[in-house]
Amino acid sequence: MRNATRLVRPRSVAGDGAGLVSRGGLVWLAETVELSGLTAGFTSAMGGLPRRRHDPGRALGQVVLALADGATALSDVAVLRDQPTMFGPVASDATLWRTFDQVGPVELRGIASARAQARERAWAAGAGPTSDALVIDMDATIIRTKADKQDARPTYKRTYGHHPLLAMVAETGEVLAGKLRPGNAGANCAEDHVTVLADAIAQLPDAWRAGHGRYDDEALVEHRIVVRADSAGASHWLTEECRDRNLGFSIGYAIDGRVRDALVCVPDDCWSPARDGNGDARDGAQVIEITGLVDLDSWPDGTRLIVRRERPHPGAQLTLFDTIEGMRHTAFITDQTDADIAGLELAQRQRARAEAVIRDTKACGLANLPFDDVVSNDVWMQLCFTAHDLLSWAQRISLTGPLAKATPKTIRHRLLHVAARITSTGQRLHLDASWPWTDTLTAALARLRERFRSRTVTSAATAQPAL
Repeated sequence: MRNATRLVRPRSVAGDGAGLVSRGGLVWLAETVELSGLTAGFTSAMGGLPRRRHDPGRALGQVVLALADGATALSDVAVLRDQPTMFGPVASDATLWRTFDQVGPVELRGIASARAQARERAWAAGAGPTSDALVIDMDATIIRTKADKQDARPTYKRTYGHHPLLAMVAETGEVLAGKLRPGNAGANCAEDHVTVLADAIAQLPDAWRAGHGRYDDEALVEHRIVVRADSAGASHWLTEECRDRNLGFSIGYAIDGRVRDALVCVPDDCWSPARDGNGDARDGAQVIEITGLVDLDSWPDGTRLIVRRERPHPGAQLTLFDTIEGMRHTAFITDQTDADIAGLELAQRQRARAEAVIRDTKACGLANLPFDDVVSNDVWMQLCFTAHDLLSWAQRISLTGPLAKATPKTIRHRLLHVAARITSTGQRLHLDASWPWTDTLTAALARLRERFRSRTVTSAATAQPAL
């Protein structure tokens, strides 16, 4: 009877196992790093730093691997260091700390360049968008800290820490760029939005970046790009920057007195049904365009103003106007010419997916900034972006079904933390045959190699001169 209530069968435990690794699935991500050229790019970026026992670029690659595995501090790289048969020599905490401390503006630009080059290879292998258009979401988040770190300040949420601004690809969930800002930085700082947008465009592959440089000829555009943000991004500077770069925009707009006056004049039968996430009519929600009722002359030509109203859900924050009308109102401006305003409003509302990207990026180390120095924390943030992108690339290239969109936590539980036995020479890894997702992992690894190999062959054939 006692055996029937036990949760595990072994009665004794000994720490004498040999040739075993607890994170066999990390070989899948490590292969993605190598095939995308990320480690080589980091090595090139850090080429100006003194090289001792450990290559600085390889050390940064190992930090990225640890962050993708769930590391939250530099000391968590010990998970790799303690398994030398699997991961080889790994720099000590002190060496990693010195590496971060030596990074300056030149190395940061090199890291950004390495990320862009790896992204181009990954997109060519199948990690990129499936459509010809791209939506870049911009949003800010708070990173809390209790320590007196450089640039840590009180935030608008009455916490203490930093307030970075991020730019993300809506479809793939990648974080293109970000700016580490003090905690008291405004969410609506136009200069920061313009700076981060420029960095985000620089991260795109050549074909996607074509025609989107400042003042480029619109005829050079190969792919349409729309910038999407909440009302914190509603600045004339950002919209004018979008126009100068041949970018579309869809940005939240405050319900001010002019908008309220216009809505009072709109008859109820002029509202159109809004749509839900499946494209069906949403009960209790309507949309309307009031471009002609509000003065938008100060915005770029072609700017439109669209408003949504809906029955408020329990706990919704309502203004006095909403309380009087009995409906919750939201608005946004856009320069998109589509006549389907319900479709445009649905696309704007899908900006909420940016919150999921931020959540997953924080699960890859961004929830903590471990250094006192702001530059080192900036490097840490860029590596967190890279770790999150690495998971996105590996998923989109080699996984199918629900796992292709799974969160980092699920990927770690099912694929990365599988037990394995490694040969004494370290040349062959035997994954646990009884693990439910072993076949999924081996198939993903094979698919990953095939996709990158096909991309390499295609690129080489394209490069051959015509006979």
